[in-house]
Amino acid sequence: MRLVGHKPVNLVSSDAVSLTAHYYEGVSGGISYLLGHGFTGSALQDRVRALSERLHEAGATVLALDFRGHGGSSGRSTVGVDEVRDVSAGVAWLRTHRPDAAVVTLGFSMGASVVLRHAAAATAGPAGPAGPAGPADAAGAAVAAGPAGAAGAAGAAGAAGAAGDRPDAVIAVSGPGRWYERGTVPMRRVHLGVETRLGRLALRYAFRTRVGGGWDLLPVSPVEVVGAVDVPLLIVHGDADPYFGLEHPRMLAASAPAAELWIEPGMGHAETATNADLLARIHRWAVSAVSAAGSAAGAAAGSASGSAAGAAAGCSPESGTMAR
Repeated sequence: MRLVGHKPVNLVSSDAVSLTAHYYEGVSGGISYLLGHGFTGSALQDRVRALSERLHEAGATVLALDFRGHGGSSGRSTVGVDEVRDVSAGVAWLRTHRPDAAVVTLGFSMGASVVLRHAAAATAGPAGPAGPAGPADAAGAAVAAGPAGAAGAAGAAGAAGAAGDRPDAVIAVSGPGRWYERGTVPMRRVHLGVETRLGRLALRYAFRTRVGGGWDLLPVSPVEVVGAVDVPLLIVHGDADPYFGLEHPRMLAASAPAAELWIEPGMGHAETATNADLLARIHRWAVSAVSAAGSAAGAAAGSASGSAAGAAAGCSPESGTMAR
């Protein structure tokens, strides 16, 4: 059956950037994806659109973002820093429009770094899951600080720390573990484009990518906060990636022992290298991960409820006998 195509959606980030997204509404009770493209990409780029359509045809709902400074969105790209707010706006929109569906954030390259940092910040509530001054708090504060430093921390924390924009699972494909990768030729070209006036002009006119003036402060890197992500996490990377070598996914996995790491033989970089077979496996992983997480949450809730009921009745929940 051919499903209905996408429709444009307008979003506004917490720092008042107008964003464009494209919504592929599922016809089943499947999961929802928030899809984040790589640098110079967009939701309507052929390779990104193909991924959205395949996930949609598999029964999922997809909200494919244009990050700030890309495609139809306004603002200027911060190359993965303030884009955390864009993901937050997209996840919150999906929560509002499909409140009963699990939300999975799926990012490629720059988008992968964004969904990781978003999940770390969204995990960190006011006191953090590890208690006062726990590691998730530190992660949330560090992500929130971003390029604006301490003055911008409160706004970004609100943007990516509320329960409404917390994902149920995260998938990072071809993402960096740390900033300033200059050891590969493609990344040296990226830096030339971002860090020089002539390069930024070329990006604007050749790729419709509007880049800001650079970072005031070094933002926290994905590897520094990935350990705070407490939802199912899949890291996918190709062993033939020309942008980021295998040290990047391995450092991420080492910092997040609960994450699942797939090193894909012969795979290149990001959306272009994600073929139909790999995308199908990613989708199966996502469905299984959110189902298992939901079952575990239900079991935990049932156990807590049983313990409370037993205590109220004066019984031991382990034996069912009267407590002495």
